[in-house]
Amino acid sequence: MDPTQERDAKYDGDYIHTEHGDEESRSSTSKQELSIETDVPPDGGYGWVIVACVFWLQVNTWGINGSYGVFLSYYLTNNDFPNTSSLAFAFVGGLAIGCAYLMAPVTVCLIRKYGTHVVLVSGIVVQSAGLVAASFATRTYQLFLTQGLCFGVGMGLIYMSYLGIPPQWFERKRSIANAIPAAGAGTGGVIYSLAIQAMIERLGLPWTFRTLALVSLAANLVSAAFLRDRNKATESRHTAFNFPLLKNFEFVLLLGWAVFSTFGFVAINFSLPNFAISVGLTAHQSSIIGALHNLGQGVGRPLIGLMSDRLGRLNIATVLSLMCGVFCFAIWIPARSMAVVSLFATIGGMVSGTFFATVAPVFVEIVGLQDLPGALSLLWLVLVGPGATGEAVAQALRRPAAGEAAYKQVQIFSGMVYVAAALCLWVVRGWKVRQCRMEETRQTPVEEKECETVVVTLEPRDGRTLWHPLGMGRDMVRWCCV
Repeated sequence: MDPTQERDAKYDGDYIHTEHGDEESRSSTSKQELSIETDVPPDGGYGWVIVACVFWLQVNTWGINGSYGVFLSYYLTNNDFPNTSSLAFAFVGGLAIGCAYLMAPVTVCLIRKYGTHVVLVSGIVVQSAGLVAASFATRTYQLFLTQGLCFGVGMGLIYMSYLGIPPQWFERKRSIANAIPAAGAGTGGVIYSLAIQAMIERLGLPWTFRTLALVSLAANLVSAAFLRDRNKATESRHTAFNFPLLKNFEFVLLLGWAVFSTFGFVAINFSLPNFAISVGLTAHQSSIIGALHNLGQGVGRPLIGLMSDRLGRLNIATVLSLMCGVFCFAIWIPARSMAVVSLFATIGGMVSGTFFATVAPVFVEIVGLQDLPGALSLLWLVLVGPGATGEAVAQALRRPAAGEAAYKQVQIFSGMVYVAAALCLWVVRGWKVRQCRMEETRQTPVEEKECETVVVTLEPRDGRTLWHPLGMGRDMVRWCCV
């Protein structure tokens, strides 16, 4: 038998073909590695259609949610829902985020059973139904059930269905392919922040909700029609809860980065419009501030992805998380005029969403592509708390009687959590650098790979652990493109 026939025979022995044409592995370890090696992501082609679809799905899900600051400012300055506290209104927006995150394990199970498109379309219908129902709300609890619970569940089903798809289509350009769709949240926030304020003034609150429902329904259904996943090609393991990952300290630190980043992002994103009013700006100017913050996200997230692919995903995510904390202290706290508030809204928006622009590529660096669905389901479950309570915490820290300094404690809180997020990720970066350096010493010239592609846990030959304090300290300050 010649080498070609021998190789073909080996491959035929490794896999069986089901009646549906899917390849199933006979061995859970070595054969999966063989499949991963033979599958090469297109790194372009139809992948860019996928990026465009996910971008518009982001526009019409998180873009609408990102405009909740306009709704919040309206609720706080009008009496449409009498005897309702600012904390209760804050929980409406937080509930939507919390429900979206809570849908992660549910979505993973549903996709495994019914497929991506069934779950995606179901989420689109539920989200639109929530907005329509909100247009008939006359009491606060009805807002919780519609704009909070129903809208959040639909948004979660949509988001968790498409989140892991762009990384399946790219390898070298994975960060930019993830960051462009992430920019959809900012782009949608710009569009909807300005549109919602104008619609409320001209059409009233009920018809604003109905218009949002119809527009988002149409746009999301068109995007869903062109979306395609590569779950079979990548052999993604759709495990609802991959609890063994919690045994890895580096994964726990990633969750810390996510929790702190979410607290900071929600507090800034929802508080900025009302903060603008607290320093003497008008309602129209406050909607512009909200739009500028979303514009910053729309511009910044693709740039973050581009820099991440060139300079390292962990490097960029760490530095920009720290920069956002610095901006909170250096620009937001002293901001009193429209110009300075606009400056913070724009440049703060460019970096405040660093987590959302880099979450999938960063997690792939640590856990690998196969375990990404399970890792993300754990992540979103952990983020239910900060997502649901982030703005409530901000409203609890707000001091309306303090006048222009009403949001000072919120500003300090936001800055501190972003600094904490950067510290968590800095330690993970040191772990990754150390892992890469140890792997390089074990590779032969033929086996050498780029530093950033190493995603397996290693056992160093000399008995040292990856978490050796002195070695970690050196590698945390050592340059490496990770």
